[in-house]
Amino acid sequence: MISIDKDLEFELGEVTRRTHNMGIPVMIIIEGAPASGKSRLSNALYMSLDAKYTNFVATRPPREADLRYPFLHRYWYHLPKDGNINIHFRSWYSQLIEYKDYNIKRNINTDFKLIEEDMKNFEETLTNNGYEVLKFYITTDKEVRERHIQNLKDNPMLKWKAEEFQSRLQHHDYDEEMEYFLQGETVSPWTQIDFHNKEDAANTLYSAIITRLKKRIKAEHKNKPKTEGRFSDNFKTDLFTFDFDKETIPKHEYKEILPDLQARMREIQFQLYQEKIPLVLVYEGMDAAGKGGNIKRTRALLDPTGYKNNAIGTPTDIELAHHYLWRFAKRTPRSGHIGFFDRSWYGRVLVERVEGFASQDAWQQAYEEINDFEKALHNSGAVVIKFFLSLDKDEQLKRLEDRLNTPEKQWKITEDDWRNREKWDLYLEASEDMILKTDTEHAPWIVIPANDKRYARITALKTIIKICEERLASKNKSV
Repeated sequence: MISIDKDLEFELGEVTRRTHNMGIPVMIIIEGAPASGKSRLSNALYMSLDAKYTNFVATRPPREADLRYPFLHRYWYHLPKDGNINIHFRSWYSQLIEYKDYNIKRNINTDFKLIEEDMKNFEETLTNNGYEVLKFYITTDKEVRERHIQNLKDNPMLKWKAEEFQSRLQHHDYDEEMEYFLQGETVSPWTQIDFHNKEDAANTLYSAIITRLKKRIKAEHKNKPKTEGRFSDNFKTDLFTFDFDKETIPKHEYKEILPDLQARMREIQFQLYQEKIPLVLVYEGMDAAGKGGNIKRTRALLDPTGYKNNAIGTPTDIELAHHYLWRFAKRTPRSGHIGFFDRSWYGRVLVERVEGFASQDAWQQAYEEINDFEKALHNSGAVVIKFFLSLDKDEQLKRLEDRLNTPEKQWKITEDDWRNREKWDLYLEASEDMILKTDTEHAPWIVIPANDKRYARITALKTIIKICEERLASKNKSV
């Protein structure tokens, strides 16, 4: 057992209670080679922190279930909420090293170098959104590690632990790989701690955490961020200017085409499952643009065990206490499955910008964060397609009034629909900015004129099928 300096332990408790009360989320990452002493140091820290808001997250070698999700999925999933603390015993760094050592490339659409970039972007996104990310690397002499392993071998109850350590040491190039990360550029700096003297090591760990969190507490007393949406006085758009009368499909033609496309979509679903390719489909657009109906026709013949329809509403209190991408990262589909998003993470740069729910800095930096998030999905094997359904203001009014006057549709309309309509030009400008700044090769936007619902549904289905067929053909060529 490690003897902790009582004054440091008391001060750590005081500081972390303040960060908790101020709503500052903290992530403490502890890396180190097998038998380096990191488990004893981690446990001492865990024992010193308040259990009500501290969580211990151990990164084990990836299992089959882990490999079915994007590389960073389990770290997004375990993000601490505002004011809470996570101790990450091993982290995304260990996970990448194990992917490399075991040459795990299933469900990864790129080389490991781009996964490193995803990790860096992940840390930057967290830091930019108020997370304190503290990273520690525990080292000790090779002789000390070997002696510790021998002591475990000599204990019949702990012999299994020694065998686990030896297995990792024989297979992993952990020290060499971590040296590369320690020397490289990073958003959050590493603190290296020598465990040769365990009491000194603990004091160094506690002091570093206290110093960092005190600095953050002091910086927290700044001016309240601006919540300006920064809109033009007389906004004019070229992106959503259509000849809606021409973008139509006759009813009889629609009834002919739709069943064949839906049948092909079902085949695509099974092909994606067979090839373990996840599909992410995002639907944005003005109120009453037909997003739900479009999704309904796309999934009409799909196997319900292989897709999830995510109808995104107002975030809950728990969701608001996390990073804004958290509730979406948790819902990203596993390999071979399809995730529909009826509205999405783009709320940050749409409704939150227009209504002043996000600060000016927050929604402006979100464009890059969202691009990084979608690139990480792509790098982990996903096909990402984003639709914006565009209709004109007169057609929207017609649909809203139809809902109001039709009893079985009245549930679809809310006060928000009318209030949002009053801010039509603001939403239009925010939507155009969103598309221009987040339309990428790996996650393209497809803007569809949607005055004619039939035309929008057929166009979206054809687009999904075409992009998925291209991805499937590309994967088969590379095999």
